[in-house]
Amino acid sequence: MLAALVLALCAAGAAGWGGWQRYQAANDDSASFAQARDDALAAGEQAVQNMNTLDHKTLEQGLDSWEQSTTGDLHRQLVDGRDAFARQLTEAKTVSTAKVLSGAVTELDERAGRAGVMVALRVTVTAPEGEPAVKESRLIGSLTRTAEGWKLSALGQAPVGATAG
Repeated sequence: MLAALVLALCAAGAAGWGGWQRYQAANDDSASFAQARDDALAAGEQAVQNMNTLDHKTLEQGLDSWEQSTTGDLHRQLVDGRDAFARQLTEAKTVSTAKVLSGAVTELDERAGRAGVMVALRVTVTAPEGEPAVKESRLIGSLTRTAEGWKLSALGQAPVGATAG
């Protein structure tokens, strides 16, 4: 009887301790920050990949993907230049595909809804004739949190190498 009581107390203590640990993990600010960082990185990598992938055969779908991945001034630039860009790509008949090699969050301000990412890509551009051209590049993007999630608000080339002062 005494052994059963001790066992029951130990089980209750272990259950209570396990519950407390789970509660602390669920309400840990560092876990919340890590999740926000992971969400921003995933959205940033996908948006940068979308912005570097376009096929003249599925042009409207590709340009829609560009617009869905962006917000702010970048989005307005894409919408305003859509027709001219579509004409250029239709004439060139090129296909570009991007593959994310790696990515990192360079800054994250959850309160302001802003994040920065750096993404390394391998972009392959195939013209109607000739061999595909492959280029690796690093891009820096700014993200803004919207009602639909993180969207790309700026995108540019990352500086390469060190500069002399």
